[in-house]
Amino acid sequence: MNDYLRSHFGAKLLLSYLVIVVVGVIVLILASQFALPASFNRHMGMMDGGMGMGNGMMMGQNDNSMPQLYIDFRASFNEALLYAAFAATVAAMLLSFFFTRRVIAPVQAMSQAAQRIADGRYDERVQVSGKDELAQLAIRFNQMAEKLNQIESMRRRLIGDVSHELRTPLTAIKGSMEGLMDGILPATDETFQQVHTEADRLNRLVDDLQELSRVEARAYQLDIRSVNISSLVHTVTKRLAAKAQAKRITLDFDLNPNLPPVLADEDRAIQILTNLIGNGLQYTPEGGRITITAKQVKDEIQITVHDTGVGIPSEHLSHIFDRFYRVDKSRSRQAGGGSGIGLTIARALVEAQHGRIWVESAGDGQGSTFAFTLPVVNR
Repeated sequence: MNDYLRSHFGAKLLLSYLVIVVVGVIVLILASQFALPASFNRHMGMMDGGMGMGNGMMMGQNDNSMPQLYIDFRASFNEALLYAAFAATVAAMLLSFFFTRRVIAPVQAMSQAAQRIADGRYDERVQVSGKDELAQLAIRFNQMAEKLNQIESMRRRLIGDVSHELRTPLTAIKGSMEGLMDGILPATDETFQQVHTEADRLNRLVDDLQELSRVEARAYQLDIRSVNISSLVHTVTKRLAAKAQAKRITLDFDLNPNLPPVLADEDRAIQILTNLIGNGLQYTPEGGRITITAKQVKDEIQITVHDTGVGIPSEHLSHIFDRFYRVDKSRSRQAGGGSGIGLTIARALVEAQHGRIWVESAGDGQGSTFAFTLPVVNR
């Protein structure tokens, strides 16, 4: 019996209803038995006073019959109370069973749906009825199921994207080596340089994947301290100056010298800004311009990277930080695009430092603006 109760919530709920009913009936019986003698005497006293002294002889003659009258009254009262308690218990059991079924039904539905989700059916949902706590639980359950479905879709897409990204340089390397072995390609520095370039691209992709794995798993330590924004921007622009000059892109910055320092990990902040500016360099044509600005907004410093590049259509803005996402998939690889996860890493690093990151663009050919925030040092 104990095992059955432990494993069935409905039985526990029904038993709790019955315990409440039984305790109520016991209290009713005990209270009535204690209160009955005093109540009987009080009402009989009121009857004696109302009849007056003229009926004294008749009351005297009936004094001997009073105990028997009380016994008969008590017996009839107990009999009526017993029938009432029985009827109340039966009605309570029926209502308890009905309400227990109403409560247990959605719980059982969620249990069955959870089992199907555990079996891999992430499109499973439960019906929401009403606005009570169980309805709220069903809503949360459906939200969880939707999130799991999205995560599973992302996992499958990630596997496909990684496979494709790895296959591209591997195919190029294999084709070049076969050409060399068959004598189709000449054993020149240009051929070897092509193989080396693809191998280097493959190595960068593996490094980026390892970095993404560490960042998303928070498997790293942040050295949060006071960081000067001007020093941060100058460090990154010096590092990327040669790449910008090679494409004849102007790197410009507009910084307020009175900006307060931010709380951040300097190395990770440099990585964030490097990824954003590097993305701008990749998709800004020759002769373009990239401008870095910084300003204080309340208790945050907002750093903005604006380019005059190819721009981003509005329907792609919400996905731009997704893994391997490219607005033009045919353009990026041939144009020497990166792995497609630099922006994903940047978002994870910004959020790990309690900041926000977003992108804005007016559309194709209108350039892009990437912005992120870092908290100001509290003085």
